[in-house]
Amino acid sequence: MKRPLILALALAATLGAQINLRPPSVPLIAHDPYFSLWSPADTATATAPRHWTGTEQQMAAAIRIDGKPYRILGNWQRAAAPARQTKLEVSATRTTYSFEQDGVRAELTFLTPALMDDLDVLSRPLSYILFDVRSADSRSHSVQLYFDAGATLALNTVEDRSAWSRLRAGRMEVLRTGSEEQRILGKSGDNLRIDWGHFYLAAPAQAGLSTAITNLRARNEILESGRFPEADDFDAPSQPSRNQPVLAAYFDLGQVTAPVSRRLMAAYDDQFSIQYLQRNLRPYWRRTGGTAADLLRKADAEFESLRGRSAAFDAALHKELAASGGSQYADIAILAYRQALAAHKLVADINGTPLYFSKENFSNGCIATVDVTYPSAPLFLALNPTLLKGMLTPVLDYASLPRWRFPFAPHDLGTYPLANGQVYGGGELTEENQMPVEESGNMLILLAALAQRDGNAEYARPYWPLLVKWAAYLKEKGMDPDNQLSTDDFAGHLAHNTNLSIKAILALGGFSQLARMLGHAAVADEYGALAKGMAARWEPMAADGDHYRLAFDKPGTWSQKYNLVWDRLLGLNLFDPAIARKEVAFYLRNQHKYGLPLDNRSGYTKLDWITWSAVLAPDRAGFEALIAPVHKFLDESPSRVPMTDWYWTAEGTQRGFQARSVVGGVYLKLLAERMKP
Repeated sequence: MKRPLILALALAATLGAQINLRPPSVPLIAHDPYFSLWSPADTATATAPRHWTGTEQQMAAAIRIDGKPYRILGNWQRAAAPARQTKLEVSATRTTYSFEQDGVRAELTFLTPALMDDLDVLSRPLSYILFDVRSADSRSHSVQLYFDAGATLALNTVEDRSAWSRLRAGRMEVLRTGSEEQRILGKSGDNLRIDWGHFYLAAPAQAGLSTAITNLRARNEILESGRFPEADDFDAPSQPSRNQPVLAAYFDLGQVTAPVSRRLMAAYDDQFSIQYLQRNLRPYWRRTGGTAADLLRKADAEFESLRGRSAAFDAALHKELAASGGSQYADIAILAYRQALAAHKLVADINGTPLYFSKENFSNGCIATVDVTYPSAPLFLALNPTLLKGMLTPVLDYASLPRWRFPFAPHDLGTYPLANGQVYGGGELTEENQMPVEESGNMLILLAALAQRDGNAEYARPYWPLLVKWAAYLKEKGMDPDNQLSTDDFAGHLAHNTNLSIKAILALGGFSQLARMLGHAAVADEYGALAKGMAARWEPMAADGDHYRLAFDKPGTWSQKYNLVWDRLLGLNLFDPAIARKEVAFYLRNQHKYGLPLDNRSGYTKLDWITWSAVLAPDRAGFEALIAPVHKFLDESPSRVPMTDWYWTAEGTQRGFQARSVVGGVYLKLLAERMKP
């Protein structure tokens, strides 16, 4: 098959894969908690790209048409007016801005081949930046393209000092920038950007290409004059706060009538990504000794293939999502895709095993948080359970150490990127502010779900003594929980939590399944009967007329019972189906303009939990009715941040959190379809 035909098929596959939704913030380059750039506006030229934390990250692009410059990315002043944007398309792996100006059509595309069935590709911290230009009026036009990326991409703050250099990788020109200090894994915390490793802008050999290391002031002169520097400016200030140095590329396309394409690659090599139990771990793509030059050469050689594979993936995923939950559901899930992945980092353990660490973005900065893994798990269970194992393995290994002395599961492994031991709720010293029922239930449910997806429980076998301990804890504490925190810890401690009780009961049912798969028949029988009896007790204890209570001892209250979804997904069938039907009918009567509140205590909600509660609906109409306000929220919210999962249901504004991995939870509907017997 000839390459033009391959490309035509790939582009045809993208039809129908885009979302029909105005993103609150548009993903540009989203790989991990440090390499994560977004545009919080309707047009690419309304503002500068930003890190998910909101900090400006300098990246800009422009087009010159018959000598007149126009911005197509960023909002710097003086040099150029914005080109007229005609369209924005977002799919699972790409974002494309379309422009039409002065008789020329141009597209700027950010392509991240985030293919979850290929960990080697998924782990590459590299995105393609694509330019496609053609005449819109059948006339010939002189066209030049400009792109630059600033030193802030490799710095925590603009006060940090940077260094830059130039190298070659095969026939590619490569520009590089990084901090002077290079304190690898030297900081941990939430509202931080990376300040070690290097950002790379790579330009494969193409007609009309020029590259230079220059500065922000020179950008204006280049665009106004059309003259690109003939040499690098190695005397540019090392502090971006004073005329930031930039890595720049320029394409002189000459006279354009027919379509013309050019491309760049943006990559980040952090060398070491995570510290786990005092071991510095390499990013997964580096596990066999590859270098940044190897990464760039390989990505360049595989560009055409990856573009086609990404387009096919986008189309297939969108089609399956729409079939499982409707077009609005597909929009939400597609927008969540890159965000959920970019809140994790894939690394290799010393034996090459993939480990996948989450960051609890704008919550507390914890790493490998169990009750963040729990809501995000549906994405990974549906599309690649190996990644969920990569999340659970570090937690299971840590909890197996003598230093973890509690009879329940831990909450986290530290503060990102340092996974050296729990820091939440007293760390390893006290259980007073921990989440014992929550985290133990989460781990057992997820292990049971993994066993269902694998068709066996062999992954859990080495951790059997640990699981027995957690099941025993839930047996004692799970039916009517003490005054404990749950994953919704922003709401504070709550005793007799009915939704937390559901989690414990279903976790014990899942443990029974694991026991049977692993040959422990007597244990399976014991815990299966226990879970069934607890579920029978739950209904009269929680009943409150046309719904079920928030807490067993609080009549007149209510809450979303999102944990109940696992009863059907795991095939446990412990609870009467009438419970879910009654709850969903109540939800439909009590949802607000932008969604169903989490419970009766406040008007805020959690986007992931609404989706789970919607999956409880007995029919497609009920599911779509609960999903529609979430779609409306994302489409209309004035909070221009990467999809928040915690927001006000009446006002449609952010309550807190953003860019978190938990939005992977919206894939529960897709997972439910895939797990049907």
